[in-house]
Amino acid sequence: MLTPERQRLILQMIKEKSVVKIQELVDVTGTSESTIRRDLTQLEQEKHLKRVHGGAARLQGKLQEPSMNEKATKNLQEKQQIAKYAASLIEEGDCIYLDAGSTTLEMIHYLPNKEIVVVTNGLMHVSPLLEREITTYLIGGFAKHKTKAIIGRGALTSLEQYRFDKCFLGVNGVHSEFGYTTPDQEEALIKQKAVELSREVFVLSDSTKFSEIAFAKIADMHEATIITNAIDDDTLKQYKSKTSIKVVTS
Repeated sequence: MLTPERQRLILQMIKEKSVVKIQELVDVTGTSESTIRRDLTQLEQEKHLKRVHGGAARLQGKLQEPSMNEKATKNLQEKQQIAKYAASLIEEGDCIYLDAGSTTLEMIHYLPNKEIVVVTNGLMHVSPLLEREITTYLIGGFAKHKTKAIIGRGALTSLEQYRFDKCFLGVNGVHSEFGYTTPDQEEALIKQKAVELSREVFVLSDSTKFSEIAFAKIADMHEATIITNAIDDDTLKQYKSKTSIKVVTS
């Protein structure tokens, strides 16, 4: 099978199934695993798909944005692993910013019983923070229904009053060339400001976000440390050349 024909078949399978395994592609095309891996690398570079652990997946639309309720139950175990590790980085006396994301929401269960202060734009974050009796500040602004985030001019003005030891962000896309992105430019502005105001920045991202590019840029790769779950060696090598990355496996 010629390369163009094989690659068209790969893209057709991904379009139909969203995610395909390397072995499936080997079986269908009758070629070697190494050939399929080279095809996937080329197609990813051309922005036709993204590599995932053991296969490839369809890219999301740049404006596609799951609701907070949808995100809260997706890849939950991986998010909890990432969240637990992220919470372990917090030290006594830290002032931290918790972004309005589903993985940062999971962090609250693991926050240390120490004297810390949390500032957040996440409406769903407030109740569990108060239940933990953690000193909490909610920034003011427009309450976005879909993501349960506080955004807008008021949120930016409110956020500018604070300075943070550590900032923990959720994103929709992590790309070695285009950095961290999210579908909504209003949310991107809040995340950008939090990055500017923080001594250390951590992006919490499960492996499904890698190679995705959403509409609005948040920051360049080097501006944050990535905390993620299991990713393949090629992807790890690619991103380690751009920034610090911690892979949490348990």
